[in-house]
Amino acid sequence: MSGVFITFEGGEGTGKTTQIARLAAYYRKQGRDVIATREPGGTAAAEELRILLVNGEPGKWSSTSEALLNYAARSEHLRELIRPALLRGQTVLCDRFMDSTRVYQAMAGDCPVALITALETAVVGSTHPDVTFIFDLDPAMGLARAAQRGSGLEDRYERKGLAFHTALRQGFLSIARDQPDRCVVLDARKPVDDVWGALLSTLKERGHG
Repeated sequence: MSGVFITFEGGEGTGKTTQIARLAAYYRKQGRDVIATREPGGTAAAEELRILLVNGEPGKWSSTSEALLNYAARSEHLRELIRPALLRGQTVLCDRFMDSTRVYQAMAGDCPVALITALETAVVGSTHPDVTFIFDLDPAMGLARAAQRGSGLEDRYERKGLAFHTALRQGFLSIARDQPDRCVVLDARKPVDDVWGALLSTLKERGHG
């Protein structure tokens, strides 16, 4: 595949969406063909599954059920949008991808890691991101930011409690330590312009700027 696949990961309220929009605008100004998408979601069928996952009471699904729903959505997302775009040479920016499922459902939840690994192998296959940015922030600060921006919708995970979100943070940092060639940690406490500067500098260093 000749395109570029960049993913954005992290806990709630870390500023991923802001930076995705900024990077998409930057690339388009350069004349690149860019698709900005999200997970769960990105296609009509996957967005239907998103509604099930991000709304309602925090305990309505088990971690294993969440993982299976996420991977059903991801399978459609990859089939309908991500892989065709990469084959066309487009740049795909995705708000969450496979790392979020591993962290939310296995590292902070109780879904078996072996199941997550099997799903990654079967569904993601070789379609791994070229670069993954992990936005790191104290979870209490992130939850406060999320509460300020939110309307009460899509807040199911935000209501899982501080201990859950602390485990999320450690999970993402663990993946970053294990896969430094792919993952870059950004300090999301910093001002938006500083985070943007670090992100863009990394992409230029890696030949994607």
